[in-house]
Amino acid sequence: MISSRSGWRLTAPSGAARRKKGYAGTAIFTKTSPLSVTRGINIAAHDCEGRVVTAELADFFLVNVYVPNSQRDLGRLTYRQQWDRAFLRYLKKLERRKPVIFCGDLNVAHTELDLANPKANVRNHGFTPEERAGFGAFIKGGFLDTFREFEKGGGHYTWWSPMRGVRERNVGWRIDYFLISAALRPRLKSAFIRADALGSDHCPVGIEIV
Repeated sequence: MISSRSGWRLTAPSGAARRKKGYAGTAIFTKTSPLSVTRGINIAAHDCEGRVVTAELADFFLVNVYVPNSQRDLGRLTYRQQWDRAFLRYLKKLERRKPVIFCGDLNVAHTELDLANPKANVRNHGFTPEERAGFGAFIKGGFLDTFREFEKGGGHYTWWSPMRGVRERNVGWRIDYFLISAALRPRLKSAFIRADALGSDHCPVGIEIV
């Protein structure tokens, strides 16, 4: 079983290259020692915020990612689009060697089913056409949204505003995901969202593979 923002062996985010200590950052925990661990996507402009860590396991790569937020004023939307394209290229390069699982906060609700108030958020950060197209490129690139392999309906979210009463009313967004290479689909047993797990404005998500 693999869960976003959890797992087994801690791996630190990229070290001295990081511009802001305590900003962004990702980690992987694993009971099985990885064959290798790498940080970043080998592009200096994208690797200074500790956003990607990759563990190579025996039969797949596991990538934990914290995708850049385009910001409320969309000041980072152009950068976000550049990131999405570069990250997809990185994933496809890995996939030439073995299948890929990638997970984390992708900072986008892909479809109208993935947030409670889609009409009111069409041009808001996290639900712009550009960001949704970036996620769509992962799907077109052959990766599967694991949760949607099992659940086609709405009302399932992974992030809620800290405003009072929002979570209780389930006015949320699904922005945390597990995606997998199509080659791993026969091994995918389940995908889940632990919406009842409190303690953060996000909740855990995970998959079970056999």
